[in-house]
Amino acid sequence: MAEPVRPARRGLIMIMSSPSGAGKSTLTRTLKSSSEANLDLSISVTTRAKRPSEIEGVHYHFIDRETFDRMRAHDELLEWAEVHGNGYGTPRKPVEDSLKAGRDVLFDIDWQGTQQILERAREDVVTIFILPPSMRELRSRLVRRAEDAPEVIAKRLANARDEIARYAVYDYVIVNDHLETAYEVVRSILIAERFKRTRAVGLDTFVDGLLTEDLS
Repeated sequence: MAEPVRPARRGLIMIMSSPSGAGKSTLTRTLKSSSEANLDLSISVTTRAKRPSEIEGVHYHFIDRETFDRMRAHDELLEWAEVHGNGYGTPRKPVEDSLKAGRDVLFDIDWQGTQQILERAREDVVTIFILPPSMRELRSRLVRRAEDAPEVIAKRLANARDEIARYAVYDYVIVNDHLETAYEVVRSILIAERFKRTRAVGLDTFVDGLLTEDLS
């Protein structure tokens, strides 16, 4: 009798969120560039105009308002939001195609988008929230970036308190004292979640095959 066919694996959605300056963007870039992690990056759609430095299909898919409203009305977006009069959202089909093919998809979104995806695809999702070691350190990081005026930094810090208060929405919470250590924790979470029993397709059949395999 032939050996049982090993089960396939359904992909997972890995969501990472954090207040601005806590290190989420650096962690997601590192993960995306890792051949070992082998992650697809979710590309959002937006109705806002493309900036000169942006590339269609790399930073966003740029669409008109009519298309965005149609996608939203037909439940073609896993999550969406209105920001400064522009629509942003995650197309459902490319994500579902990746999951069916056993590929994992990385999301860099806020807690509101996270809640929407959890409502639509909870079994496929693992969520991670990145915390700063202190608010003082978060402020220092924002100042060191030298990208924002003082009043903008103050607004980011105020928003950070609201975002941090939502930490309980997430499966895993990591305090980012050291970037390398935080990355290793994220990497370990990804490896463990890939072997979660509920993500295995055909596992019951495989186990039945093991139990009934003729060794003669």
